[in-house]
Amino acid sequence: MKVLSVTFSFLKGQFKRLDKLLLLLCITASSLSVYLLYTMVQNEINPDVISNRTWIMQLAAAFVGITLALLISLLDHKLISKICLFTFAPMSLILSLLLFTPLGVQTAGSTETNWLNLGFVQIQPSEFLTVAFIMTFSAHLHKVGDKMNQINHMLLLCLHAFVPIIIMVLQDNTGAPLIVLLVFLMMMFMAGISWKYIAAVVVSLPALGYVFWNFYAKDYHKLRIQVIFDEEIRQQEILGIFYQQGRSLVAMGSGGLTGQGLSKSGGGEYISIFAIHNDFMFAYIGMSLGLIGCILVLVLMLAICIKLLTVAGVAKDPLGKSICTGVFATIFFHTVINVGMVTAVTPVVGVPLPFISSGGSSTLSLYIAIGFALSVWANREKKYHLFYSED
Repeated sequence: MKVLSVTFSFLKGQFKRLDKLLLLLCITASSLSVYLLYTMVQNEINPDVISNRTWIMQLAAAFVGITLALLISLLDHKLISKICLFTFAPMSLILSLLLFTPLGVQTAGSTETNWLNLGFVQIQPSEFLTVAFIMTFSAHLHKVGDKMNQINHMLLLCLHAFVPIIIMVLQDNTGAPLIVLLVFLMMMFMAGISWKYIAAVVVSLPALGYVFWNFYAKDYHKLRIQVIFDEEIRQQEILGIFYQQGRSLVAMGSGGLTGQGLSKSGGGEYISIFAIHNDFMFAYIGMSLGLIGCILVLVLMLAICIKLLTVAGVAKDPLGKSICTGVFATIFFHTVINVGMVTAVTPVVGVPLPFISSGGSSTLSLYIAIGFALSVWANREKKYHLFYSED
């Protein structure tokens, strides 16, 4: 009985320290995802791709992810950082390198070798490598501290970021290295990078753009960018590279203010879009739930981002602040790029909508990242702050 009493007291104390609002917001997003995927199956949307297994796997990934997030939250983020450095980060790197072996596969309609076939399951290592980068880079920033603007430390920090970026680029991945780059820039900015480095990057942007366009970008990369800004090319590619985005715009427009509803009997005909269950899930939301549904989803994602910034603001040390900044940047940039992609404001780069797009690897990795933020919250400094007040 004494053991049970001690265990109950421990769990009660941990629950009290848990950032219940952040976890609830993420669970709400996952619940919406599972329900939307379920309605796709019921409405027989892309039945060759979307089946009961789709929403069941999403539910399973969310359940495992939430469990891992809760377990991670029990540990101090400093301890988690050390554990990650010697376990999670090397494992993520090894899985990413395995993509260069016959185990690496492409998905239908994609030129990117970003899926690892383990026989019993396929995973996307870049999702886990991004989370591992957040933890290792946070530890790196914490270690160099106020010396980060010294040229030798700055070069090493840049090298740290370029390792996962280069690995992803060599896999012909477009979205993941872009996310890592943006997360890197955000974390550097929040850590206090000198304005002279920021000015140097801004000045060099035209040269970097020239190098990207003439020496790196492939024809389909260029077309994806050109259709965003050139109406003539967009019309020429209406059945080509712009097809997905064009169909997305039609689908979202058909939803109007309140949407067609989540059943065929409740609205008009659904418009079939390839990858509507993952990268183009936002189009399905617009088609089924209308403008109001889209706004509510964006408000939900904004609430998650604000909450993560709140946790960063009350972190007891720079390590915790960097971790939460990285998690915030990951979810924020995923959301902005995905919505821009679906609405034809930005090029298609294969970035999912956090927690909502179908994808076990994405969902699981995001909950691991949320677990890191929950750990920072549990060990925060006690003060008054947004959403919560303490005695």
